[in-house]
Amino acid sequence: MCTKVRQRGVTLVELLVFIMIVSIAVGGILGVMSLATGKSADPLRRKQALMIAESLMEEVQMADFTFCDPTSPDADTATSTADCDIPENWGRSAAEPGHGRPYDNINDYVPAAGTATPAFDVGGSLADASGDPFDVSGYTATVSVTPAALGICPSPPGGACVGGPGTGADAEALLITVTVSYDGDSIVLDGYRTRYAPR
Repeated sequence: MCTKVRQRGVTLVELLVFIMIVSIAVGGILGVMSLATGKSADPLRRKQALMIAESLMEEVQMADFTFCDPTSPDADTATSTADCDIPENWGRSAAEPGHGRPYDNINDYVPAAGTATPAFDVGGSLADASGDPFDVSGYTATVSVTPAALGICPSPPGGACVGGPGTGADAEALLITVTVSYDGDSIVLDGYRTRYAPR
């Protein structure tokens, strides 16, 4: 007597379902890996942008903040722009055509109050204060300098508050904003500089 042995295995339908499930799973994993790989440089680019912004902010904050142009003979003693032979104003003066970065006064970094200016470019790329290009690409930077009101009131109470916004070099405080842009994103740093001495 002959007995039939039943064959064991997978049917064609089962095999196709298995292939489809595995393909979907592999596609999802590859998509996640691709996204993670594409974004892996972002923290590095952001840290580089932050370091550039901090460096440029420090450069601007270290510049003199005088009533007079620093080349004026009374720059160390003047208590207002009226006391100056060469008063300081926004933008670089005609008396300093060859003077490069770092500029001798904070106001020299911008042509007007509150105007965002690419003051850090040398030949179309970002550079440090000595004119050496940064060893990175894809970054741009602007700076704006705006008179700021700090509302510092003297004693006794009832006296006039100082630190008003002002319009030019007579302002007692300046708000400095450095913006570094990269890859469609940007880092913005704000800092203040107050007038604590003639220089």
